[in-house]
Amino acid sequence: MIIFDNLWETMKKKRITKYALIEKHYFSKTTLKRLKNNQNIETKTLNTLCKILDCELHDIAAFKKDD
Repeated sequence: MIIFDNLWETMKKKRITKYALIEKHYFSKTTLKRLKNNQNIETKTLNTLCKILDCELHDIAAFKKDD
């Protein structure tokens, strides 16, 4: 399963808030909810996050084996 725990730490380091993603970068609240709940998202979203945060994919997502 892909988890997005790293995203929140990277956002904190880069001083990008959820509010900024919504207002400045036009992310939907639904997309942020899906990220928070480690649900499926489009690769386009991952690409956009990497551009906004100027980071690599591993800075926002990680693979965790299902139990």
